[in-house]
Amino acid sequence: AGKYETMKYKGGIVLMNDEHFARLWKGLQLLQFDIPKLWSPEKFEKEIIHLAEKNKLKNARVRLTVIHGAGGLYDAKDQIPHYIIETIQLPESNRLLNENGLQLCIYEESKKAVDSFSNIKHNNYLPYFMGALYAKKQQCNDAIILNASGNICDSTIANIFMIKDGIFFTPALSEGCIAGIMRKWLIEKIRELGFTVNETIITKKDLAEAEELFLTNSIYNIRWVGSLENKNFSNKIIAGIVTELAKRYPHEYF
Repeated sequence: AGKYETMKYKGGIVLMNDEHFARLWKGLQLLQFDIPKLWSPEKFEKEIIHLAEKNKLKNARVRLTVIHGAGGLYDAKDQIPHYIIETIQLPESNRLLNENGLQLCIYEESKKAVDSFSNIKHNNYLPYFMGALYAKKQQCNDAIILNASGNICDSTIANIFMIKDGIFFTPALSEGCIAGIMRKWLIEKIRELGFTVNETIITKKDLAEAEELFLTNSIYNIRWVGSLENKNFSNKIIAGIVTELAKRYPHEYF
């Protein structure tokens, strides 16, 4: 088993580092790793910054992967972890929101289980891998993943939000979605702007009746969805939200 964390490095800083490392530690404990005493968020942040600078990157996607140590197929000798840090160049962009809406499809062949491990990013999520392959074959930008009840979970790389009648909706953590750092941040900030955000059950029918749809993750911030199968969406409210958040929190996130 393994655990990974995807972060954004920008201008010498690992964005939202406290939230990311808190989620990493929680996942490692859940997966019963023996965390070395010398490990700390400060240690990893320092190594990430050093690697990004060594690779001469100003903006980068960072993937920190932690895997179990030596052992057989079923009888691990120990739970001491090893880790790999990767930094990948991200393109510079002054655009806050994607100009062309994403095209999404729904992946039906494999459903995501809802259990104690559903909310963390680990290396065993076959539905995400197969969903990404399906999206590529369907020439979609991403695929929506369903949970075992057939309700909306998230996409292969992002959390999902919908807007209807001026109210925001996103799948509750109890629906099995990843506990996204950007998801959590946006719920808090959108509520501060005076909007209602409901964490709840969302069905395919609900998505078909939505007025706006968008995806969120720590790398691409907010991306609006232009179409889901035969349904088209606008981005009027989303565009206003992004502009306002960029004004209020230019250094914290955007």
